Formats: sequence, structure tokens, C-alpha cells
Amino acid sequence: MTAVEAEAATGKAAAAIRQKPRRGGIADGTTRTSRTVKYLLLLLFLLFVLTPVYVVLITSFKTSADTTAAEQWSLPETWTLEPWRKAWDVLQPYMVRSLSLAVPAAIISSMIGSANGFVLARWRFPGANLVFAFILFGMFIPYQAVMLPLRTTFQELNVTRGVPTLIIAHVIYGIPICTLIFRNYYATIVPHEIIESARVDGAGLIQTYVRIILPISIAGFVVTLIWQFTSVWNDFLFALFLTQQQNGPVTLGLAALSGGQKVDYAASMAGALITSFPTLLVYILLGRWFIGGLMAGALKG
Repeated sequence: MTAVEAEAATGKAAAAIRQKPRRGGIADGTTRTSRTVKYLLLLLFLLFVLTPVYVVLITSFKTSADTTAAEQWSLPETWTLEPWRKAWDVLQPYMVRSLSLAVPAAIISSMIGSANGFVLARWRFPGANLVFAFILFGMFIPYQAVMLPLRTTFQELNVTRGVPTLIIAHVIYGIPICTLIFRNYYATIVPHEIIESARVDGAGLIQTYVRIILPISIAGFVVTLIWQFTSVWNDFLFALFLTQQQNGPVTLGLAALSGGQKVDYAASMAGALITSFPTLLVYILLGRWFIGGLMAGALKG
């Protein structure tokens, strides 16, 4: 066979392959059906989640006369911002105190958890696994079981009930989860060779942590900061036992706004939306690193 004939035969074979009808059948039908079912389930779940959000949102723009059970699904007859003004006037000082509480509590517990996680993951010492188990044990102690002893302890130490008391409590109870996240993160991200090289170069524990570990810990810090900020911001039980109405966080203010014999449901719904904005803003700004940080620490543990 000459070269010309061989080339012609190859071209005919390629053309036959291109013209060969694609098999659809059962496989394509099954894939299309499963995709449709998946999207329908996602849509159903989305409706289930957004339904209460819709009720809260439209109620926050209603007048007191429109906030009835019969009108809860309908749009306001008269749109008003008065519930938002009332809620903001009540919650503004509480939100300032919550910010002064949540930001330092999240940062301090994250820093302590990062140091603990590095030591337990890459700077091993005898009994490290036992220490790690004891730290994790703090995650499984119900808050309800320690409220009265914790309050008594603060009273014996003459710690004034207020934001400083809550910062101490949230830092202590945030250390176990932050330690777990960072320990798994460093066990996955940081190779042993880097630590050994630092030791050979004469770097100690603190130098290795500050110069090598901290610069590669951004994803881990994003996870713990979001986690701790959200937990501290939404906490009500610690605030109820360790603070007072005049110096408590925003959850106490929201409870005061919703309390009383005659509840202003429109103002309560507006207050619920206002108190959710800071945590929503944190997720919007840092959310793209959140899943990556969680996955980075989920490979080992």
C-alpha cells in the first residue's frame, strides 16, 4: 500500500468515526433524571429556608395594625421604616458592646488555639496526645452544667459582671474547638521537614511559630475567627448569667425588645435582621476562605 492509499484509508476511518451516531439511551436518560431530581430537591430546600426569611423581612416594614396572624404572609398595606428606627434606637448600645466583646474574644481564642495546635501537631512532647484529649474534653461539657459554678467563680474573684467577664468565658470555652481546627490544619499543611530545618538553623519554638507558621495560617485563622465571632455574637446563655441588662450584649437587647406584655412584632423582626447583619458581613468578606480552611484541616486528625 502506498503512502497516498494509506492516508486515504485513514481519512475514511476518521470520517466514519465522526459520522457514527452517538448512543444516548438509558445512561443519558438516567443522568438527566437524576440531575432534575437534584435541582428540584435543592429548590425545595431553598424555599424551606427562605420562607421564614420572607416573613421576617416583610413584617419588619409593617405597622402594628398589620402584624396579625391573618396578614403574616401578605405584603404591608403601608410600608414604614418606623420599626427599624425603634429597633436601632434600642439595640445600638448593645451592638457596640457586642462588637467590643466578639472581636477580642475571637482573636484571643484563635491565637491561643493556633499556638496549641502547632505544639500538639508539629512540636511534639511526651504526653501530647493525652493533653490534646483533655483539651478536647472541654468541647463536650454542656454550658448549662457550668453556669452557676462559673458565675460563683467570677464572684469569688471579684470580676465585675459585664463584657470583660464574657470575654474571659468565651476565650476559655473557645480554646478547645480552635485547638482542634489548628492542630488538624498544621498536621496537614506543615511538613516535618520545615520544622526540622528550622531547628537545625537554631530557631526555637517561638521563632519557628512566628516566622514560619503564622504566615501560612491565614486560612485556619479565617475558619476560627468566623466560628468564634458567630458563636460569641449569637450567645445568650453566657450573657444571661454573666452580665446585666445595662451592660449586656445584643442578644439581651433583642430579648428586651421582644419582651413586655404587648410585643411589637414589626420592631422585633427588624431587630432580628439588624443583629444578623454583622455575622452576615463577616461571612461575605471571609467566606471564600472558610471552606478552603476547613478542607485543609480535614485530611488528618
